[in-house]
Amino acid sequence: MGIFGGFVSGHRFSDAVNRTRPIVPLGAGRRIRACLGLILLTLPLSTYTLADSGAEIYKTKCSACHGANGAGDTMIGRNLNLRALGSADAQKPSDDELFTIISRGKNRMPPFDRKLSREQIRDVVKYIRALKK
Repeated sequence: MGIFGGFVSGHRFSDAVNRTRPIVPLGAGRRIRACLGLILLTLPLSTYTLADSGAEIYKTKCSACHGANGAGDTMIGRNLNLRALGSADAQKPSDDELFTIISRGKNRMPPFDRKLSREQIRDVVKYIRALKK
């Protein structure tokens, strides 16, 4: 007999290959609990990721001009007379207005609508709000 028809420890290889397990679908209650469990597990991770992503995007895209802490204390920021992002004047515009400024640009600031997604721009707006003094 060949390898596929022979015995190994009293079992046939063909028995292992041909054996199928029945698929038992989850009941509605078990499906809901499984989904809720996944949501509860991922919620803290996604919240942390979102909060962190605004800071990371700001660091890579904005800090060269606006400074690491938003004070506008870089050489470019001083030359452009940028106000601190945590100041009352910079915090005055609504979230939608800040979103538009970041998307379309303003004065010498370039537009970021083609470099960042809408969600990323929203994360940057949230980060700018966190700089409030």
